[in-house]
This record gives sequence, structure tokens and C-alpha cells, in this order.
Amino acid sequence: MKNIPSPNEKIMEEYLDKWDNLEEHYVWQESSLYKLFHEVYKYNTDLNEILIKCSCLNDFYSTNIFSIYPVAKKIFELKIDKRLNEGDPTLVNDIAHITINDKDKFFYSFATKYCSHHNNIEFPIYDYFVDRMLMYFKTKDKFASFKQADLKDYAKFKKILIDFKKYYNIDEYNLRDIDKYLWIAGKEYFPRKY
Repeated sequence: MKNIPSPNEKIMEEYLDKWDNLEEHYVWQESSLYKLFHEVYKYNTDLNEILIKCSCLNDFYSTNIFSIYPVAKKIFELKIDKRLNEGDPTLVNDIAHITINDKDKFFYSFATKYCSHHNNIEFPIYDYFVDRMLMYFKTKDKFASFKQADLKDYAKFKKILIDFKKYYNIDEYNLRDIDKYLWIAGKEYFPRKY
């Protein structure tokens, strides 16, 4: 079993510094997405604008959604701006569940990314690396009681991250900081094999 040091202030600062010094393409992608979501197309009232945001996220994050239009249309129909501003955790699962060509899909990671790019303090991102890290620390330190499937229920996922912060006494960091740490450390300790 891996021996990953438990998070503390020193480790958090080390990983947040790594985030700030990511490879150049990550920096430009994040900067571009910030501009797109916060300056160019801040709202979700125009299907054209939503489609552009969905397409960029899908491409930059390689979320492999092969038919992005139905996803954009669903976001448009949900009229999400008020819920985004309020940090409504049920919004993620509402976006994630979609039917395309009579097949039920669950684009959970994409939905967390879409919401996070509008409001990253209230909507941390779920992905493979975050999942691996949370499951590792659950097993190692038993910081919370949950099943892996709970990570795919956004309200539970968010509560698990809050429990994580409390358990490791890193309350001065917001959920976006926790997300950055888990992602960078996850890439380091649980690299994907392609």
C-alpha cells in the first residue's frame, strides 16, 4: 500500500504551490476557461453560449462526451444561474443525468466541472484523482464513513470534502484549495495508465 502523508498546512501549501506552477498548457486552459465563464459568457440563458462553454470544457478536460449538444440543451432548460449562485449541490446531479439516443448517461465529472467553472468555491470538482485520494485516506485514516458510490452523489461528495477538511484540521482552506490538493496529489500517487 502507498504511504501518502496525511494533509496538513505544510503539505497543503506545497501542493497549492505546485498548482500555481503547473505546466504552461494547464495555466492557459484554466485562464481561458475563467475568461469564458466569468467575462464572456457569464450566464446560462443563451443556448449558443452554453454550447460553446460545454464544448471547451469537454475538449480541455477530455470528458469524452461525443454528443455535446444534448448536454448544453439540458443545461439551458434547467435555468441554472440562480442555483449556481446559491451553491445548490443538487444541481450537479440534475445536469449529470441525461438521455441521449434513448440511453441514460451520467456525465457526473463533467457536471462538477461545469458548475465549478461558474462558482469554484461552492462546487469542487470530482474526478478520478480526487476519488482515489479520498478512498485512500478513508482506508488509511478513516476520516469519514462513506462508500465509494457516495462520491457520485454530489451533496454527499461535498459533505465528505467538508469532513476531510475538519478531520485533518485544514479548515482555513476552501473547497477549491482542497480540490486542487487532491487533484495534484492524485496525479502524483495514482497516475493513470493509458
